[in-house]
Amino acid sequence: MEYVVSSDTILQELVSSGSLSADQLRIAELESQKTGNPVDKILVKLGFISESLLRDRHSEASGGEVVDLSHALPDPLAIGFVPADLARRHNLVPVSFDNENSVLLIAMVDHLDLQAIDKVQATLTSGVSLETALAGQREVLQAIDRFYGFDLSIDGILREIETGEAPDISGGGLATEYSQPVVRLVEAVLSDAVKRSASDIHLEPEAGYIRIRYRIDGVMRQVRSIHIGYWSAITVRIKVLAELNIAETRAPQDGRISFSVANAAIEFRVSVLPTLHGENIVLRILDHHKGIVPLQNLGMAESSMESLRLMMARPEGLILVTGPTGSGKTTTLYSMLNHVSDERVNIMTMEDPVEYPVPLMRQTSVNGQVKLDFAAGIRAILRQDPDIILVGEIRDEETADMAIRASMTGHQVYSTLHANTAIGALNRLSDMNIEKSLLSANVIGIVGQRLVRKLCEHCKRQVVVAEQYSGRLSLNEYSFEPVGCEQCDYQGYRGRIALMEILRITPVLEEKILSGAAPSQLQRIAREQNYQTLLDDGLRRINHGITSITEVARVIDFTNH
Repeated sequence: MEYVVSSDTILQELVSSGSLSADQLRIAELESQKTGNPVDKILVKLGFISESLLRDRHSEASGGEVVDLSHALPDPLAIGFVPADLARRHNLVPVSFDNENSVLLIAMVDHLDLQAIDKVQATLTSGVSLETALAGQREVLQAIDRFYGFDLSIDGILREIETGEAPDISGGGLATEYSQPVVRLVEAVLSDAVKRSASDIHLEPEAGYIRIRYRIDGVMRQVRSIHIGYWSAITVRIKVLAELNIAETRAPQDGRISFSVANAAIEFRVSVLPTLHGENIVLRILDHHKGIVPLQNLGMAESSMESLRLMMARPEGLILVTGPTGSGKTTTLYSMLNHVSDERVNIMTMEDPVEYPVPLMRQTSVNGQVKLDFAAGIRAILRQDPDIILVGEIRDEETADMAIRASMTGHQVYSTLHANTAIGALNRLSDMNIEKSLLSANVIGIVGQRLVRKLCEHCKRQVVVAEQYSGRLSLNEYSFEPVGCEQCDYQGYRGRIALMEILRITPVLEEKILSGAAPSQLQRIAREQNYQTLLDDGLRRINHGITSITEVARVIDFTNH
């Protein structure tokens, strides 16, 4: 990037301050000579420094925020605010528009050009504020050529494909791959899904059309239906971006795509699966900035947080996170690992696949082609002098046995397990032929969790709690229910929270597990020691007006209470 303050100056300051070692800088410089990529980007890719640290240092040195436009997806809303001739004349480009706060972010070669800022401000409608950021001149010019002269809305692109109208590039745009409407269509769908806070994008071919669905707040929502005639070109484009074999249509394939959306680095994990009407494509959206949530931001009750801290303070043993698929187990595990991560400990992971690359952690993906499964991976990791081990999932007896044995040899082991409750996880391990003596001595604690949608703060409505619930559950007289408004896309909910139960294995519980006590007896003893169940946490969130009774009932069985 051609910043006002050179990257070399910033990097030398990082070395002087101890944030970067001279060896790390030398490695990145050698890699830069080989590949031609900028040194600062290589340092971020290698995990030597974080992207946020580098951006903050550039911001401090230049007096403004720095953005990377090289892999940025266009925002049609933002681009609509600034005419093309104004953007070209003043070397600036709209990056994103925050609809909630009515803030337009533009990237400029000179973010102190007050004349250009005034002219952009004059084009904005009342109530829209302007924020500026710094970008390299070459990147700004390339972004202008990509963003202007082409229709970037999904509706406009589909109309262009249907009518066969050529894009207008008379304003100075270049006839690059962006002139191909399918290229813009794929990027428009990816950008739209990220802005709507979707976790997955489903592109599903049917007999005569393609169905596009997003998973938003854990619920599938159909957003578009388009003609099947576009499917071949869309499939090829996604495969090219994910570096998959475009000629292979009969076997499943997996890949990754990286883009920047609204100045945030987003990764899409791509899965292609042959089906009756063609290849079905699902893209999991991985936002690294949202993926690792600080432990204190998980919203746990204070007693549960204290139990979790005591569990993580143990030097060895097994900590399990349980729940169904899509209940946020991986996010919770990463939050816990990030809490204990330190240069003084060696953290190694075995995952399927690695979802969030994290500096200072040695992360490995299981690989069926070389017969590297979870059990074999744990054996290999134990020879790598680890302090803390993350096993992505305990699926079978062999993996369970290896995880227990790793915890017996002085290691702290974290893993996930499919079980309905925290106490139910003990039965699951027993079903895998793990002896009760090993369970009682080596399991530190178990976290059970579910995800529920949060009520929209703008439209939720207070109601009297129905008698069927108020008579047998610890609920207040009033609760809240969803309504739906423009802010929440008329869903009544916006965002999700985790309901959590923390079962810490105390000496009393150890004895009962060893003696083969029934789950009901274990729960009774645990409750005497301030154990809060998933239902208790759900009722707490209902009483605080965070979620609704129907939403908690969707994931937790009320019938036995």
